[in-house]
Amino acid sequence: MADYVNKQMIELKEVNQENQNRATRSVKTKTHLSGTKNYLSLSHTHTHTHTQRCWQKFESSWYFLSTVKKPWRESRQDCLKRGADMVIINSDKEQEFLFSFIKRAWIGLTDSVTEGTWKWVDGTQLTTPSYWQSQQPDNGGDNPANGEEDCVELNTETWLPVKAWNDQSCFNNRYWICEKVV
Repeated sequence: MADYVNKQMIELKEVNQENQNRATRSVKTKTHLSGTKNYLSLSHTHTHTHTQRCWQKFESSWYFLSTVKKPWRESRQDCLKRGADMVIINSDKEQEFLFSFIKRAWIGLTDSVTEGTWKWVDGTQLTTPSYWQSQQPDNGGDNPANGEEDCVELNTETWLPVKAWNDQSCFNNRYWICEKVV
């Protein structure tokens, strides 16, 4: 765990240094440009960094799929450290795009505050079309061995895109998907 944290810190420092270097070069070579053009130059640098660090662009957001597994809360903390949050699914197209990652991964949906009231990480209640697998959510099927199932995974291993959500114990280790809206 400590090795992973150290690796993430080194990667974050490298990204920050890369952004600073690119921004400095951009400002030095284009000081004659208007404020809007400077902003566009810096935005390009930010976009380039996302592309280099395994982020994928879809419509108006960037998505990051982890390469390791963690519990839901730790997964969310990783997204926040990346300047993003766990994914909020707003459309059929977005659901299908995320399904293409082919990983069982946490999404930003939970009922940990009030059982049965599903909310996204931004605090909004689930109102978009939902993609629950048949018989889900089931909070562990009343089986004490399953514990409370308050977090949602996108299960791409066995289910169709339109029926791929499954509630799981937040303590299970899963990959996770971060989203950064641009």
